[in-house]
Amino acid sequence: MTMKSIQSDARTRMQKAIEALENNLSVLRTGRANPGILKKILVEYYGSTMPLDQVATVTTPDARTLVITPWDRGALSPIERAIRDSDLGLNPNNKGDAIFITLPALTEERRKELVKTARGYAEDGKVAVRNVRKAALEEIKKTEGVGEDEIKRGEQDVQKLTDEFVKKVDEVLHRKEQDILG
Repeated sequence: MTMKSIQSDARTRMQKAIEALENNLSVLRTGRANPGILKKILVEYYGSTMPLDQVATVTTPDARTLVITPWDRGALSPIERAIRDSDLGLNPNNKGDAIFITLPALTEERRKELVKTARGYAEDGKVAVRNVRKAALEEIKKTEGVGEDEIKRGEQDVQKLTDEFVKKVDEVLHRKEQDILG
């Protein structure tokens, strides 16, 4: 591999770490209704397990309400059960053709727990970025036919890339903290 391809591969993998972080953070509840908090809900439907978004649509008519409208009325009970059994602490209300969830206001204690969880996800993101850096540095050292100066320059470029993505992790975390506390 060339230095450019190693750096390009590292950038791609670091970007995927940022996307994974954003995905993890999207399921954390903030003070507002967000369909993303139901992203990881799996519904047992006709003998198979499916993500909620494959059996229903989720809308937010106001800041504190989620409305789940299944494409098939037979899915109402399994959806309700899946939400109730999840660790989200939500109380679904089956209205016959849709499920309504009113999100209670977050307590200060719960907000602090969510921020702590978000920081844990951010730390995992930083670890993932650093692991990509480590792998890229190993690839650079294995590269044949290049001088020491070029290896040093490649290592510096990977470090700059790492610093850039660690900063992005911090920015994503900061936005989520503002969302949770705000």
